[in-house]
Amino acid sequence: MTRIASSAVIDKRAVVEDGATIGENVKIGPLAYVGADVVLGDNVTLMHHAIVEGVTELGAGCTVFPMAVIGGAPQSVRHDGSATRLIVGRNCTFREGVTVNTGSSHGGAETILGDDNLLLANSHVGHDCRLGSNIILSNNVMIGGHATVHDRVILSGGAAIHQFVQIGRQAFVGGLAGVVNDIIPYAMVVDNPAFMGGLNVVGMQRAGIGRDEIHVVRKAYQAIFSGGQVLENAKAAREEFADQSAAVREILDFILDRDGDRALTTPGSRRRGSTA
Repeated sequence: MTRIASSAVIDKRAVVEDGATIGENVKIGPLAYVGADVVLGDNVTLMHHAIVEGVTELGAGCTVFPMAVIGGAPQSVRHDGSATRLIVGRNCTFREGVTVNTGSSHGGAETILGDDNLLLANSHVGHDCRLGSNIILSNNVMIGGHATVHDRVILSGGAAIHQFVQIGRQAFVGGLAGVVNDIIPYAMVVDNPAFMGGLNVVGMQRAGIGRDEIHVVRKAYQAIFSGGQVLENAKAAREEFADQSAAVREILDFILDRDGDRALTTPGSRRRGSTA
């Protein structure tokens, strides 16, 4: 049974399938489509021609622009067709042509996005991805299935993220980068194949990290990625630097404690290849 709040404003040309749940002050524009298993939180706006389908929940304050398809079926030949989910937090914006798929039957069955994310035109989030909060996907960014993107990451235009890749918090990925390996927190990554061009110092400053701590992070970064033995260097750096900086601990924990089979993106890996 469809549940529509009395304060919702739905254009008569929109299609809302029986079974959908529509929250308070929701606005649904002409020729928009809402599927039967969709839940729209309070103050959600669907502009004209926006599509929300599948077993999908949009948190309060989300906005979906024209021609975006949120909650489409996973693009996986292994998916068995069973119902899977997409869960989106609060105040996310999906610009024109964005696609976000539900989970897959073979990958955990859920795609999850946090709060306050901005997905610009024609960007894509594949099945079973996990995105944190305050993330920016610029135009034409492509994230393959099962990837994990932590809070406050910025992905510049046309960046392509390989499936199963993990991107640490506050990392910056340059335009047209081809990311095939994991990225540590606070890294700045460029080129295709992607390599690390240094630290995202601007992002660190925006995160409230002071000059003295940034200096410690730089020293730890140099120690970790000098000599080519990244894992061994990281273990040694944990003994030397971990007590001096929360950011360094975060980087070291990411390197040493992460799950998954991807290697690390390293400085100059475009030329030398990753050694982690």
